[in-house]
Amino acid sequence: MQGFNSWGATLAAGAVAATMGLSAVPAAADSAFVGIAMPTKSSSRWISDGESMVQQFEEAGYKTDLQYAEDDIANQLQQIETMMLKGVNVLVIAAIDGTTLSAALENAAASDIKVIAYDRLIRDSGNVDYYSTFDNFQVGVIQGTSLVDGLMERFPDDSPWNIEVFGGSPDDNNAYFFYDGAMSVLQPLIDEGKINVVSGQMGMDKVGTLRWDGAVAQARMDNLLSAQYTDTQLHGVLSPYDGLSIGILSSVKGVGYGSGDLPMPIVTGQDAEVQSVKSILAGEQYSTVFKDTRELARVTVGMVDALLKGGEPEINDTETYDNGVKVVPSFLLKPVPVDASNWEEVLLGSGYYTEDQVK
Repeated sequence: MQGFNSWGATLAAGAVAATMGLSAVPAAADSAFVGIAMPTKSSSRWISDGESMVQQFEEAGYKTDLQYAEDDIANQLQQIETMMLKGVNVLVIAAIDGTTLSAALENAAASDIKVIAYDRLIRDSGNVDYYSTFDNFQVGVIQGTSLVDGLMERFPDDSPWNIEVFGGSPDDNNAYFFYDGAMSVLQPLIDEGKINVVSGQMGMDKVGTLRWDGAVAQARMDNLLSAQYTDTQLHGVLSPYDGLSIGILSSVKGVGYGSGDLPMPIVTGQDAEVQSVKSILAGEQYSTVFKDTRELARVTVGMVDALLKGGEPEINDTETYDNGVKVVPSFLLKPVPVDASNWEEVLLGSGYYTEDQVK
């Protein structure tokens, strides 16, 4: 992949006057309590996020309550309300559906509980104080660029290339940034006739995959292959997440891709999950996007630490993330492309995985 080889982010914390709990005195770390609401354990990525935050919060002297809602919106709402009853000073929330928390966050504001949206923007509420995430538009740009690079590498003489497009969950604000970033790369090539979306299915209303469900993606790919590709070769699939990529790959392998004289299509991904890293090494999935959850946890812990000490969390974006009520001040980390050419440098070199985990 070209153009995205530098990576990392500068992490720090600065100062905004804020009071926590029911007192005007900033809470001391050894008495502060942080509620962490994660969406699901079905993705190893969210497990890693939760573990990283608990470790780093506890090292900083904070008590934590980590809960996973298993993609059940009502369950997550109940978990958040319970955390507030337990007396948390701050809520860190990776929302299942970013549009369903307004009432809960009104209760949080009434109790002077600060709220940080974690990697998924909470929408339609003025009670979101900060947002810690990655540059999600750039994630999409990396995915689109990787898809094009892979098409040029594997199918240099086959343009126009036949592709299909998958989107993330329509209730996740990030999914639209991933899609728009990727299409900023792909749409000019579609307009020039160099790429052909054979089904004609584009736009998040047509390509979204509710709850990021790999089985749903696999079923849609099955339908596309049977309807559009009986006499046409599929060259590539834009997939925004590794869990979808694995389902898509199962579908294409099921009709013979990757065997005989039918090469695997170029399939992108995101999150550098172990199964997808192994798939990349096996020559199946072409690429993924690495988002170092340790760094995102560190940024989030820094935000909380600054708030509870009467300070101002560091932010680097005050324009991008309008949640429908306000622009939420954000810290954006830099995503990193990963393919067969650099996985060792990025994933092993950073200490995120050991060689035994991925081989």
